[in-house]
Amino acid sequence: MSTLELFFDLVFVFTITQLTVLLADDISFRGAGQVLVIFTVLFWMYGGYAHLTNQVPPDRTVRRVLLMLAMGAFLVCALAVPTAFGAGGVAFGAGYLCVVLVHSALFTQAHGFGVIWFALPNVLCALSVLAAGFLDGPPAGALWMLALLIQFVVPQLVQRAAASGAEPVGSAGDATGVTTLGYQLGGMSSAHLVERHGLLLIIVFGESVIAIGIGVGTLPLSVGIVAGALLALALASALWWMYFVRDEGRAEQVFAEAPPEKRFKLAMRAYYYAFLPMLLGIAAFAAGVKKTIGHLGGHLDAGPALVLAGGIALYLAGDLAFRAVLGIGPARFRAAALVLVLATVPVGTGTAGLWQLVALVLVLLAALGAEARWAPAAVAPATGSG
Repeated sequence: MSTLELFFDLVFVFTITQLTVLLADDISFRGAGQVLVIFTVLFWMYGGYAHLTNQVPPDRTVRRVLLMLAMGAFLVCALAVPTAFGAGGVAFGAGYLCVVLVHSALFTQAHGFGVIWFALPNVLCALSVLAAGFLDGPPAGALWMLALLIQFVVPQLVQRAAASGAEPVGSAGDATGVTTLGYQLGGMSSAHLVERHGLLLIIVFGESVIAIGIGVGTLPLSVGIVAGALLALALASALWWMYFVRDEGRAEQVFAEAPPEKRFKLAMRAYYYAFLPMLLGIAAFAAGVKKTIGHLGGHLDAGPALVLAGGIALYLAGDLAFRAVLGIGPARFRAAALVLVLATVPVGTGTAGLWQLVALVLVLLAALGAEARWAPAAVAPATGSG
């Protein structure tokens, strides 16, 4: 993976930072719904760029410049996130359309005219988001929903095209000499795919640490504040442990062993559908930490307590889906942890935020300890992605 791709990821993660702020400022079903819709749309194209650079590496000047142009477009989207359903809707839509057009142009170097399977639906999705920016209320909401519908249809079209073995006329850069669209979709580098998404996850975890600092702000560093900050860091560390110590190496093994024709579908399920709740969970957890860290000694309102626990539960749900897709077990300890995490909400609302943090740390440590004790095969060293 190149440093430019890492730079790209740093810019993209700013959108998650903005979504965390949006949720922290509006902890409601409306706010959560907007965060879900915006991030689902954005993460679709992040995945598109991860697949793009897997097959069209930024090793030439033109490719690097176009990738930087896409970075700028993602930055515009990120800046517009707080008002994407209002005054910033047009800017968000224009930035997103640019992201899509650059992606389509670069992907022609791998798929030639076969890029139409990606480009046309993606452009329609972007135009729907852009049109929503000119409207308000239910019509704008309907266009956002249309964009999501188009997005979820795209994988089915791509898989159908791959199954057909259609020849992407004019395809370039295929070192294998095999030019069927199905082979190209599955010809991705397993190590690159796993490493790229792993580094994205690491950067997002870093944003959760920044949320601790923002939550502390200018508060005096009392023993309670320091304890709360360390507990929040322990929670982020436990979530890191669950993926990077137990899952990442085996994920690369599974992809490496999968037949090429099955890799694209596997990648969609593991690194889009399952990763969505994992990343959203970290963003929600960060918003909960930001709202909790300054109120550790008092009862939490229902919103912050639910976002704090719900973010971790959402991450665990995504992790369970990720493991199910790739056949990684066991699931029982993490499933139990998911239920127990949600059960900490009354602790925060009934006692204090500090005690909810303590309860959450105990739940995650118990799950990790149970896996280490009763499922040692699940933590055996595996070949990592570097």
